[in-house]
Amino acid sequence: MFAIVGTVPNENFPLTCGPVTLSGRKLIIENQTVDINRGTPALLATAVQVCEFFDAQPPVAYLIGDIGRGAGSRKLYAYLEKTLPGREYDGLTFHYIQPDVDWHNRVLFAVSEMSERPVLIADAGFMYAAKMSGQADAYDVFTPDIGELAFLADESAPHPFYTRGFIFHEENRVSELIAKAYQYSNAARYLLVKGEQDILADATGILKIVSEPMIPSLEAIGGTGDIITGLVAALTGMGKDVQAACIYSSIISRMVGEMAEPDPGTQVIDIIKQIPESLKRFYSENHLNL
Repeated sequence: MFAIVGTVPNENFPLTCGPVTLSGRKLIIENQTVDINRGTPALLATAVQVCEFFDAQPPVAYLIGDIGRGAGSRKLYAYLEKTLPGREYDGLTFHYIQPDVDWHNRVLFAVSEMSERPVLIADAGFMYAAKMSGQADAYDVFTPDIGELAFLADESAPHPFYTRGFIFHEENRVSELIAKAYQYSNAARYLLVKGEQDILADATGILKIVSEPMIPSLEAIGGTGDIITGLVAALTGMGKDVQAACIYSSIISRMVGEMAEPDPGTQVIDIIKQIPESLKRFYSENHLNL
């Protein structure tokens, strides 16, 4: 069993914790429904599809509404601090939560009190907090885009906002940025850098580059990066080796995009719905046991 932690852009959405199911174009968690757009809902929907394909237990979601003011995130942090020591998860993925170094550290301490250490994955706001706390190396996977990688590589930047403006100058410096992120201890055990090419790296350098199939129309659709993180969360949460899970997720996410045949009107849920068939194709083409 694995869990995914994040927020939804609705300040009235209550703190909710429970297994997630997918019904049409909505998620159902306890007695709450969530529209599947970009962000944590897209990540969760991806993980649910993977679990259904493998007939595995669905992910547990920790969700709350937050529109950027931080009140919801703080309630979620407090709930995690209180409840995580009594939970058992094989994987724990943190996503869109307003960065707060003090609360991050309290949650990470709660994780250390769990009976078994889960695979720890961080993306978006929680990844920023992990970097700013100086405890990035406590994590197994970060899943940044190029702009976020530049933030990880900058030993002094307090937020990706201060590095993202240079993104167009960074595309050809990925190896250098990865090296700097590890030099300054701002990286997890693995970095899965999402972009036109997905690049998996660790402290030794680049391990794998995945660039095919290339689907340019995906770049304009919000939430496709969340699909990759959701795949990694699900595969590692079901016990897959972390490095293999990252590589598989990059390839499968591209197959998903290809099979969706996206156009400018395509929504992320339309892409996510292609996950079962893409998993079947990937495992068949690579002669892997399901």
